[in-house]
This record gives sequence, C-alpha cells and structure tokens, in this order.
Amino acid sequence: MDPNKEEFLKEFGADYGYPNGPKTIDEIRATEFKRLNGRIFFFSITRNSILSKFHFLFLFFGLVYLDHAGATLYSELQMEAVFKDLATNVYGNPHSQSDSSYATCDIVREARQQVLDYFNASPKEYKCIFTSGATAALKLVGEAFPWSDQSCFMYTMENHNSVLGIREYALSQGSAAFAIDIEESLDHSRGNLMSVKVSQHQIQRRNEARFFEKEPTGGAYNLFAFPSECNFSGLRFSLDLVKIIKEDSDRILEGSPFCSGRWMVLIDAAKGCATQTLDLSKHPADFVVISFYKLFGYPTGLGALIARNDAAKLLKKTYFSGGTVAASIADTDFIKRRQEIEELFEDGTTSFLSIASIRHGFKMLNSLTMPSISRHTTSLTTYVRKMLLALKHENGASVCTLYRSDNVKVVCHGWGPIISFNLRRPDNSWFGYREVEKLASLSQIQLRVRNIEWERTLGFPQTGCFCNPGACAKYLGLSHSDLLSNIEAGHVCWDDYDVVNGKPAGAVRVSFGYMSTYEDAKKFIDFVRTSFVSLPNQIGRYHLRERPSSFLNEGPRKLLAGGVFLKSITIYPIKSCAGFSAASWPLSSTGLQYDREWLLKSLTGDILTQKKVPEMCLISTSIDLHQGILFVESPRCKERLQINFKSNTCNGSTGEDFHIHGQRYEGRSYNNEVNIWFSQAVGQPCCLLRCSMSNYYLNNSRCVGMRRDVQSRLNFVNEAQFLLISKESVSDLNDRISSNMKNSALGVAVQVNPMRFRPNLVISGGEPYAEDGWRTLKIGDNCFTSQGGCNRCQMINLVNEGGQMQKSNEPLATLASYRRVKGKILFGILLRYETADEVEQETNSWLQVGQEIHPNSF
Repeated sequence: MDPNKEEFLKEFGADYGYPNGPKTIDEIRATEFKRLNGRIFFFSITRNSILSKFHFLFLFFGLVYLDHAGATLYSELQMEAVFKDLATNVYGNPHSQSDSSYATCDIVREARQQVLDYFNASPKEYKCIFTSGATAALKLVGEAFPWSDQSCFMYTMENHNSVLGIREYALSQGSAAFAIDIEESLDHSRGNLMSVKVSQHQIQRRNEARFFEKEPTGGAYNLFAFPSECNFSGLRFSLDLVKIIKEDSDRILEGSPFCSGRWMVLIDAAKGCATQTLDLSKHPADFVVISFYKLFGYPTGLGALIARNDAAKLLKKTYFSGGTVAASIADTDFIKRRQEIEELFEDGTTSFLSIASIRHGFKMLNSLTMPSISRHTTSLTTYVRKMLLALKHENGASVCTLYRSDNVKVVCHGWGPIISFNLRRPDNSWFGYREVEKLASLSQIQLRVRNIEWERTLGFPQTGCFCNPGACAKYLGLSHSDLLSNIEAGHVCWDDYDVVNGKPAGAVRVSFGYMSTYEDAKKFIDFVRTSFVSLPNQIGRYHLRERPSSFLNEGPRKLLAGGVFLKSITIYPIKSCAGFSAASWPLSSTGLQYDREWLLKSLTGDILTQKKVPEMCLISTSIDLHQGILFVESPRCKERLQINFKSNTCNGSTGEDFHIHGQRYEGRSYNNEVNIWFSQAVGQPCCLLRCSMSNYYLNNSRCVGMRRDVQSRLNFVNEAQFLLISKESVSDLNDRISSNMKNSALGVAVQVNPMRFRPNLVISGGEPYAEDGWRTLKIGDNCFTSQGGCNRCQMINLVNEGGQMQKSNEPLATLASYRRVKGKILFGILLRYETADEVEQETNSWLQVGQEIHPNSF
C-alpha cells in the first residue's frame, strides 16, 4: 500500500470507506462507478437534419469528479434498477382511473412517505409536495406566503440566490426584508450560557411612507430562511435556530420592530441533506426544500417542499391548474379547489416517472446510512484542508487561502464536505481561478469555479459566487466600493477577469460525495502541488512558467547558422474551416488577403466554430487570385462550390450587423444555394457571411479599441492578424510530449504537426522559442510588430485523422507544464502588419516562402 495512504488510514480509517457497510468504498467504485475509470472510447454523432455522421475518438485517463455540491453522481446500479423498473412496469397518468394510473398513484404515495421518512417527519405533521426542484419549492413559498405591510423576510447572509429571490415577493407586498449575521456569544446574565447574537443589516423596503403609518402589531407572519449547509464555505448552521427563532425572537431581535411577529422558518436543505441528517421531529421547521439530484444524482428536474400542515394551510395560492381543482366553470368566476395539500400545490401532472425513480436512490443511501456517509466525506474534507494549508512555496509563503469562519463563533454544527479557496504565488499575488480550472481540466479533475455575478437591488450592487452572493462578499472581503470599482472596470458575470484590482473576483470549490475516494483527494492535492507550488529544486521551471516579461526582455536570441526563414504560408478564408498553403501571397490592411474574411452563422445567430461544430475541419478551401474565385469542398457535398468574390454575388445592400468577442462587424450574406451547400457540409442549417466592414482595430500597445486606423483593421479573427509558429518550438514540444508519454498509462505516441495550431506563418531555422523575445521582425521588406504570445485552449487537443476526430489532453497538458504565464498557456506569437500606406483593402506587398526573417530590425 502507498505509504501516504497508510498515514491517511491511521488517522481516518475508522471513518473512511464504510468499514462496517455492505460494501467498502473500493467495491462501490469498482462496481457502481466504472465510468470514472480511464479508457479509450469511440462514438459517432448523427445529425438528423442532414443524416450525416461524425466520428470521435477520446483518450480518457480517469476522471476525478469534485463538484458534488453542484450535482452528485448517480450509481450505475441505481440506474440499472431504474431502467428495469420502467421496462417491467406500466405507469399511467395519475389523474385517471385505470389500473396503470392506480399503479402510479401507489408509487407516488410511497415516494412521498420515503421523503418524509428521510427527514423523520410524521405524515400527521408534514406533507411532501413534489416540485421541479428546490428553486421551484422556494418560489412556491415566496409567492404564496401571507405577506403584509407588517411582515418581514429575514435571512442569513449565507444563502443561495434562489432563497434571496423570495425577497422580491416580500418587498412587492410592502413587507420588509433584511439580512443578518448570526454568532454565538457568552451571556453573563444567564450564567455564562452560550447565547445567539444577531447582527442586522440594512432594512429594505419599497414603500417607506406606508410602513411608518403604523407599527407592527405582532400579528403578522414573518419568515426566516437559512441553509442547513452553506454551499460556498461548507458551514453547517445549527438546526437549533429553528426553535430559537420561533420561540425566542423577542430576545434575539430585541429592539427590532419585528421582534414580536409570528415567525416561521424555512430551511434550504438542497446541499446539506446529502451528507447530514435533518431530523424534523427534533427541529420542526415550517418549510424544507430539496432537490433529488443533489442527493443521489438522478433524477434531475425534481425536488420537493416538505411543509408543516399548519404552515401549508397559511399559503395563499392564486393560480389553479389541472389536478389542483375539484371543479371549475369556464364562463363564470367559480372554482372549487382540492382539499389535500399535495394536490392543491402540485400544478398539472407530476413528473411521475421521475418520482418512481427516487426510491432506487433512497435505497442506495439507506444501505450506506447517513451517519456513515457524513463520516466518510468529512474524513476526505479534513484531509484535503490539512494538506492544502500545509503547502508552502520555496520562500515559505503559504499557497492556499481557505474560506471558512474558523475565527468567528457562528452558530455552527460543523462543516460539510466543501472547500472553497484561492491560491497565491510566492510574491503573495493571486493565481486566477480560471487558471486553476483550466489546468485541472487538463489533469482530468472536475471542480467548480465561479466568478462574481453582478446585479443591482435597491441601488446596491451585489456579488455572488456559486449563486451565494452574501457568502462570497463576506469571505472574499469585498466591500461596496470594491464592487462598484469592479463594475466600473467592466467586470461582468461569467467573464474571464478572475483577479480585479489585486483581489480575487471569485473562488475555486471542491466538494465530496459518498462515492469520493482517497485517490480522488490525493490526485487533487498532487495537482495543486505540481502546478502551483514553487519548490527549491523547481525554481527554474517555476520562473519560466511565471515570468510574464521574460520572453520580451531577453532580446533576440542566438540564431542557428544560416538564419531564420519563412517555411510556409497558410490562409484560412472561412473562419474555423481548413486553410490552404501558398508559395506566395499578397498582404492587405487586414493581414493576409482574404484570410478569415468569411464565416458561417447559424439561423439562431450563433457564429459557428470548430469548438461547437468539429465538422468544419472537413471543409477545405482554396483561392484562385486571377479568377477571383473561392473554391470550397466537403466530403459531404458532391459538387465543389465556387464563389466569385470579385463580382457582387452577395444578397442585399445594407449588410448585417453582428458581434464577435464584443466587436461589431458588418457582413454580406449569400444566396440560398450557397447556404444550402454549407448547411449540408456542417450538418445543420447555416448561412455564409462575408466581412464588408469591421470596427475591430488594434493600436500599437495591443489594446482593442474602436480607433479608425485602416492599418490595423481585422477580419473575423480572435485576436490578431497573424499567428506565427516556429518549427523548432514544435519539435521541442514533441520531444517533451514523447518524454511524458513514456510514463503515461496508455503510452500513446503523439506527434504534433505545426498545423495543429492553425498558424498563418511557420518559420524554421532559429532556436526553440526564440520568437518569444521578438518585439518586431521583417520578412523580406515587410514589417511586423509582435503582440505577444498566443494563449492556447482545448482546441489544439482535437485533431482530424481520416475523418475521425481524436481528442486527448495533449499537447495542451505538456505546454501547461512549462509555457504558463499568469494563467495563460502561450505558444506561438501574434503579429500585426505595419503597412506603410493607408489603403483599405490591398497593398502591393507579398510574402514568399523562403524569405529571411530579421528579428528586432526596426
């Protein structure tokens, strides 16, 4: 056995792996989660619209899944039981009287009881109302709660956005809303007993005048919401809060106008109940919401509201639907609602096949028992926290910052299997969470990162991570001024700005499930250590990876005897389609003439690229400059398409405006015959557009702007006019890949061709990576400015081999090991053509294969 695992088992062996269960964790993984093991698999996609096939071959080296807080995994045996159940039974619509309908009613009734049993809730006191998920259950409570202008919605800062959404219902009905922080403190007046202390945030109201007309009388209904487990930090709130708020609100909220209302309590248990028991006989909350995919992976789109009978009767439902009324009259105002709580709130036909599936998930959880699951996941979480905190750089600086309230005496019932963190460099600056995610994906580790979400509510900006805005702002230490500053800097939700003004704009989260293993945790720790920790014997490698200016400050490197020459020229007329090579080619104000001057757009407005439509790599192109014809071929089309680009073959006179990477373009469309050809070639309806005008310009500092500089105009490119790749750099990369493959499990030989990177220019004759230090260069008499390295993505891991798409983690994984600079994996350089005359479309300059390269010569 691995000595590291032996150490782990010495400390956690009593809790890890279900030692007293029906199966050990190793047996569970071997029999029920075989899909997580490494393998090579092949599949083909058939597009129904065109009936065309595209083949994929993936090299899969074993997956470490660490996003159980987002969605846990279903067991393969669980799914086999589901399929067998559906294949051997007939379940009809429960709103009928047939035998199959009665069978459905029975299975739904049993499912309700299973849910109540899971929470130790008596059917005499609680009802289980099925919904489409926890969010739908929260929405039901919010829209049906008996709000009044004297009511209040109180919630902890650590809450999911779906809980915060209830605030909109409260405020719209004239109720107040405010967030609170809860801490434990010593109450000296009560014999030094632990007491709950509430810190109240600003009260929110939408009608102040109406509020101050009268004070709350104490007869209004108020709602308090908190999560059983924070999905950002893993903090488990004490479930004693239920009784504390319901029975002791006068003392807890002393001085508040809402201290004496009738308080009802809602628990968001969507995350917490997957690894922690919530006993409603001991903690009688009024409402509990759950989603079943958080519990056992399947089904999705199904949740439940567990409601106390007396609380459910207070909910005021407005809408009625099939199944919720006993009778209604179409042409008069008459309805008779059903009396049973479940029937009253379950609009339409329930998702009865999904409901029939949950018993198989509960069977699996019950066989392991919730205390055993909790101990198992806690052992892994504690181990990973300990290992992350122990990581140090070679200068002694800590690598990892964990987000948890160790120094705050919150009303806490421990910690769930969640770790949110960010990583630091030796100089104490932050690694961006996008960088962590990108490298983790290359290592087959699936974790969760989330950036800041922006919204304005009552004039205040709010920020959220993992849809938990209060926790994110609290743990990241973001003030209102920080948030406003970030907004002014252009930061928006889902963008790639992961560090703003020196502070993280989000976090990385790993979370464990009942099937997680020590090997998962160990691989994750090893990934962090090898990718982000600077060790004394790795100083050179680390600084090569991290010094962003080193490539530019070294000046021209030594050239090999005979100089550096242009080896090949490649033009890609249609964005993301195959290009063609030429011995010589004219230059224009946009780069190589006609390079990426066309693109394909779906009927829904999406720009088609190989990331979305890999079939585009099968479309070959060529241009005859003398005839002015673009030739296009595809194995799926019998005829070769010819487009005369010198004649006016485009439709319309005004063009079509659209945006790519935030930049505005105007394009001309083609006739239906051309569009049908391309639709058949890519297997989906699309149209061809030609760039007729671009507002995408670059200035000398590589900043994107809207400056009218014809010398810098771009066609449909991602970043720059040219991509230059060195043959020697590719050879060095291949040597490194071969060396790495000797130690890999599959040992698959990978040799990367320079064209894998879709370069415009390939050079030969210099040292590997000499191009990194070039500020400018001349090719013949033509001058170019380097705009820095090209940031590579997963696209370079896809290659077309005889009509079959192959994907692995190379070459990006190897590049990440030594070509990483501030979160970017750089390979090749981007160039801008410095044209001397302001001619919008054409110049008299040409590039020719064999021309000598002169770095830093002007």
